[in-house]
Amino acid sequence: MRDRPWWQAALDVVVLVGALALATSAILPAFGGTSAVPALTAGLVSGAGLAVVAAWGRWSAWVVTAATVVVVVLLGVPLIGASTVLGVLPTPGAVGQVAVASVTTWKDVLTLDPPLGATGDVMLAPFLLALVGALVALSLALRAARPAVAVSAGGVVVLVAVVAALLGTATTPVPPQVVGAVVMAVLIVWAALRTGSGPRRRPFSAGALLAVAVVVSLGLAPVVVVDQPRFVLRDHLVPPFDPSEQPSPLAAFRAYVKADDQVLFTVSGLPDGARVRLAVLDRYDGTVWNVAGDRAAQGSGEYRRVGSTIVTHDDGVEAEVTIEIVGLTGVWLPTVGSALSFDAGTATRDVRYNDATGTAVLTTGVAQGLTYTQQVVVPNLGLRPADLGAVGSADVVLPDDTGVPGSVVRQAEAVARSAGGAVEQAQSLASWLSETGYFSHGLEGDAPSLAGHGAARMSRLVDAPPMVGDGEQYASALALMARSMNLRSRVVLGFVPGAGDAETAAAASPEVTDGVVAVRGKDVQAWVEIAFAGVGWVAFDATPPTSRLVPEQQQDESTSAAPQVVQPPVQPPAPQTEPEEDVRQPTTDGPREEDRWPAWLPVAIWTASGLGALLLLASPALAVLAVKARRRRRRRRASVPTAALTGGWQELVDVASDLRRAPSAVDTRRESARVVATVVADPALPDRLDDLAVRADRAAFAASGPTPVQVDEYWTEVDDTVRRMWQAVPWRSRIRGRVSTRSLRRRGAAPVAVGRRDS
Repeated sequence: MRDRPWWQAALDVVVLVGALALATSAILPAFGGTSAVPALTAGLVSGAGLAVVAAWGRWSAWVVTAATVVVVVLLGVPLIGASTVLGVLPTPGAVGQVAVASVTTWKDVLTLDPPLGATGDVMLAPFLLALVGALVALSLALRAARPAVAVSAGGVVVLVAVVAALLGTATTPVPPQVVGAVVMAVLIVWAALRTGSGPRRRPFSAGALLAVAVVVSLGLAPVVVVDQPRFVLRDHLVPPFDPSEQPSPLAAFRAYVKADDQVLFTVSGLPDGARVRLAVLDRYDGTVWNVAGDRAAQGSGEYRRVGSTIVTHDDGVEAEVTIEIVGLTGVWLPTVGSALSFDAGTATRDVRYNDATGTAVLTTGVAQGLTYTQQVVVPNLGLRPADLGAVGSADVVLPDDTGVPGSVVRQAEAVARSAGGAVEQAQSLASWLSETGYFSHGLEGDAPSLAGHGAARMSRLVDAPPMVGDGEQYASALALMARSMNLRSRVVLGFVPGAGDAETAAAASPEVTDGVVAVRGKDVQAWVEIAFAGVGWVAFDATPPTSRLVPEQQQDESTSAAPQVVQPPVQPPAPQTEPEEDVRQPTTDGPREEDRWPAWLPVAIWTASGLGALLLLASPALAVLAVKARRRRRRRRASVPTAALTGGWQELVDVASDLRRAPSAVDTRRESARVVATVVADPALPDRLDDLAVRADRAAFAASGPTPVQVDEYWTEVDDTVRRMWQAVPWRSRIRGRVSTRSLRRRGAAPVAVGRRDS
């Protein structure tokens, strides 16, 4: 770059950045209007700036890579809205977010429905596309020694245009044929000027040729692609299953109850005591329980395609379970335990499985006759809460709840205040609900009991006696009360074969015919799973027995059932005055005063993380410096005085090599001294180097070797000469020479003999 006029380099930058701006315009419709323009602009400017600086400073590849990573982090953090320190420096967590988003953003751009908007991880896709495209294209144009290689930057522009078109939509702000014609015309003219092969004496012929090319491309393109829809990747990809787009399965609880004796599916090979799960719900928003559709809950919302085998770390009872769908509808597939393999025949390609919850869906919807087989392992089968001992709550990430009634939280504190550890708290909450409440589905002939599990229904359940409901309400209440005590809980909707004819799920006894169990609508159950350290998820039932009905006198006093409506989240309760005696039970997992981190510790962690990242980036340079220091020490401490003295001369030659003034391997020492002297414009340096070369020759061929004092004096002069050599070059050359590996790669040392030419 330094060998060319500045205006030629500027022309390269203007032409390539302009062509890239036009090429990347195809991605704009996917984000809606001009939402992606700031990201594209930031990518083009930062990529071009980095390429120009790197070419001017002649940075090596690893320096350019390190600088690119820093730029991506610094500009990527505000693009995705990650946290920063003092509004500028990214936190370690933000760096991790950018690293993950740089990989996942491409999938999100292709699978989410446009317009994607201007926020979130998707902004990294246009930014990275523009940055990498500008950096690679301009690096080729500015740093290539041969013009034929430099013009290959035009191919990078074409590649970026293709990627932008694939990531975009079927409609573009500028017609594709116009973009292609303009970009190709500009690149052809630029390539001709860049290589010096442009027809300078025939401008009319060149203009005519260019005009013909543009007219032909614009005129024939519609003919070639007539009736052919534009190819974009998003039209040929199946988006991932998003459970948050599905209605809450728990809201359909009463619908399953009304199905009563209708067979929903059959199951064979079911281990004794095992339950069939349909959905695991871990997000509460004040209206319904649903599945977290984002990454807030350790993969609970991520449903993936299944292969021939599924890796699981659970231990338990292994079995082969076969399920045949009869009357069940929807997308949720009944499953048992944790799957080791999943075989649904040709429908397997549409099965999505979540190994964090052991649930599965069929994206095309289940239908009568669907049969599939699972190799499963059922963990904690037959484990009772009383067998847990004194284990604590597991550290599981779950999404935050919203709209939880304050009455539910206060009731949980009152019930569990006398309990001990996590297990005792969970048992006390489940026992209070099942022993205090009454059972009713709210159907004809039952005691009044509203369906639903919104905030208003939960508040009425615990506040307005008598407490009446079924599995939907009691499971929801137990999960919310457990979470208020820092117990990691989730609601499970499933089936317990035979439970429809038993008072409790624990007493269920399924009817088995030829090894096949028919699961009916009345077998639907909702229970709560709580995670315990070292154990995993353990089921808790809070639903009262079906025989525990509301007495008639309490039915008369209770409010008659009203039609169920959509219940908005209740407002937070008014601040309560603290009682004189603190009746709140401290939770088992809350941070104690002595366990809280001091204020300086996060700052120290951020600082250490930043220093660690800088150290990692600088590790190649540090390794080179360490190797050179070790080489010098070995030469200086050589056991043979002659080798120690001649090693000093070799140190001078290696420094000159790192400064790109290396003498030839066939030069004598005195000839080498004259070459090395060109490093420093110091009149005294040639004589000093010549003297050092002569003394090195004398030590190598003298009958007796040098004394230790002579070796020390020689090395003192070598160190002073090396210092002068470093100080005489610009700081950029000094830094480049310090980390250069030229002297480490040299093959053959300067000869030790004095040739005839020096006599």
